[in-house]
Amino acid sequence: MRRVDCVLWLTTAALAVIAAEPSRPRGIGPEHAKFYKSPDIFNCISNPSVSLSPSQINDDYCDCPDGSDEPGTSACSYLSDLSPSYASDLSSDNASRSIALPGFYCKNKGHQPGYVPFLSVNDGVCDYELCCDGSDEWAQVGGLKCENKCNEIGKAWRKQDEQRRKSMGVAGQKRKDLVAEAGRLRKQVEDRIQTLNTEIQGSVLKVKSLETALVDAERQERGKVVRSTGKGSRIGTLVQMAKDRIEELRESLVEIRGQRDEASARLAELEHLLTTFKAEYNPNFNDEGVKRAVRDWEEYAAREKSTIGDAAHDRDLDEISKPDSETGVIKWSDWEEKEESDVDVLYKIEEYLPTAVRGWVDQKLRDFRLLLIENGILAASSEPGSESKYLTDARDALKAAQEGESKLRNELTGHQDDLKKDYGAEDVFRALKGRCISKDSGEYSYELCWLDKTTQKSRKGGSHTGMGNFVRIDSITVDDDLPPDGKGLGSGVRVALRYEDGQHCWNGPNRSTLVVLACAEQDEVWKITEEEKCVYRMEVGTPAVCDVPGNGQGKAGGPKDEL
Repeated sequence: MRRVDCVLWLTTAALAVIAAEPSRPRGIGPEHAKFYKSPDIFNCISNPSVSLSPSQINDDYCDCPDGSDEPGTSACSYLSDLSPSYASDLSSDNASRSIALPGFYCKNKGHQPGYVPFLSVNDGVCDYELCCDGSDEWAQVGGLKCENKCNEIGKAWRKQDEQRRKSMGVAGQKRKDLVAEAGRLRKQVEDRIQTLNTEIQGSVLKVKSLETALVDAERQERGKVVRSTGKGSRIGTLVQMAKDRIEELRESLVEIRGQRDEASARLAELEHLLTTFKAEYNPNFNDEGVKRAVRDWEEYAAREKSTIGDAAHDRDLDEISKPDSETGVIKWSDWEEKEESDVDVLYKIEEYLPTAVRGWVDQKLRDFRLLLIENGILAASSEPGSESKYLTDARDALKAAQEGESKLRNELTGHQDDLKKDYGAEDVFRALKGRCISKDSGEYSYELCWLDKTTQKSRKGGSHTGMGNFVRIDSITVDDDLPPDGKGLGSGVRVALRYEDGQHCWNGPNRSTLVVLACAEQDEVWKITEEEKCVYRMEVGTPAVCDVPGNGQGKAGGPKDEL
């Protein structure tokens, strides 16, 4: 019971205070009401030294240099940036000449309160966008009466605001999904770095092992015993040269003979055409060029023809063109075989030893030879082109292993640099990297590829114009009105992406693009403008910047009803 009495007492006291508080002058908002509390005197807000009687407030005459005595009329509207100022209307040289109030205050009960420029007060126009209760036209100039539409406008606004809030809720969830995806992608990079470190360690060991194998192979190659070609080496060389030369001449003969046969066939075809032409042409046709051609052909046909080749000559050519292995005229094998010398017999001595002993003797002989070579007693075998397949394979294996290690190290460096890059708050743009969105505007289509590039494409076909390559993530401060559908930047600090060093602009700079981001349910390009020559600005909505401190959608909070 005591609690109920206490509540009733507090309610009564509050009502008494409200009743005792003097009403605010027309056009004054709650934040400026403190300047108008005194019932005896009013001091201009920006110029307290100027004192007025309360009766001078809203008397349609501008007494204060800052216009604060006329909050509910347009008497001081010339102090606004929308109207020129008049020096004669200012009361003091040291007085503040800036308007002190933001405008005419509209309570807009049922919707959001707002301010109307003083120039719009009693101007004969209902400014429902800012003053839905119509209080800015209180004088009803010309009989105009602006109805109070705040309930209707407020209801529509709240419905749209509810839809926008739901959309922002969906966008917030999408951002959480993007952050989760970015975390997964980052984890993949970190795991790959660990795998690469392990693979590089194994690759280093493999390279060291192959380097040792190559050194051993080169050592074995230096100690390789090279058998002499014997006393018939010069004759063998000469035989090989003669054999190669004869084969070259034989192939040339076959090729020239083929060309001759082709030329003979074309000549016969041409003669047939001219013979037909002579037989079928009209001699009565008075064309000197045709007649002259016919006479020349008759003279050519009357000449004695030389014999290009007969059957006997062709048979001789056929026989000459055959390879020596078919004709048997020269048996090259008789000249290429060598007679086994006493030295050759010495090289075969190992064949008479048991297998176990043969291998032991061979290894000891090789080791002894290498010892003599390394101490300068014997010269190493260094015949050009005599490198063994074993040595070549060892060198190729080492080269392949070194290239594989270099490739792994380059990949590792790329992933490590990637982890150092700025992908925005919570790495969220990592999940968007490489994706592209576009918007048609006039004759062009503009494409934004996240953290990659921006491009201008002609909708009629043709080449593309690079508008910039991604450089860094930045932030800028904006102050725009937020449209009812929420597809705008609003006011405050916004995340921005800078794209620079695009295609060079004729008689201008390289193209660049500033992409300003705001919260939206889906990735969408809202607006493209060219602020300067070849300097572009994109306004883009994306869930990636939702719930990011300093990147909200305008001022938070719903409509405030003033009772």
